[in-house]
Amino acid sequence: MKSIRNIFASLLFALAFAAQAATIHIPDAFLASALQGGMNLSTDVVKCALIDITSYSQATDVFLADVTQVTGTGYTAGGQTATSIVTAADTTNHWTTIVITPAVWTGSTTISATGAVCYDSTASNRIIAISDFGAAVASSGGTYTVGAITLKFTHF
Repeated sequence: MKSIRNIFASLLFALAFAAQAATIHIPDAFLASALQGGMNLSTDVVKCALIDITSYSQATDVFLADVTQVTGTGYTAGGQTATSIVTAADTTNHWTTIVITPAVWTGSTTISATGAVCYDSTASNRIIAISDFGAAVASSGGTYTVGAITLKFTHF
């Protein structure tokens, strides 16, 4: 009988795309950390920060400090707490979906970012997922919204 760790380690994850047609990346270290008890998405504080995607390395970046955050008016380093995290298991199709609704920066926000990072601020700022916008997305004195980040893990 496989151990729970081996079962989870054998999950194949498929990535859905956010409303901004972003590509979602999961750091290589995410699954191992989550399976070893390093994260609890139902109780931990998950935050979203805006980044320069060119600073991200899927193979080596594990913590928020590993990526370069952007700067701008109305944006504070470290980002904001995610609006919501919804986890749903589909026992018919054998997959689990996690949807993180990152954040909305309101007011006089003037900023440009090429990506967003969702990270667990309770677990040493470990990166959960990176949203690569594909190009710079800017706000000039208005609201800045990051689309939902969807992770789909297929069980087999």
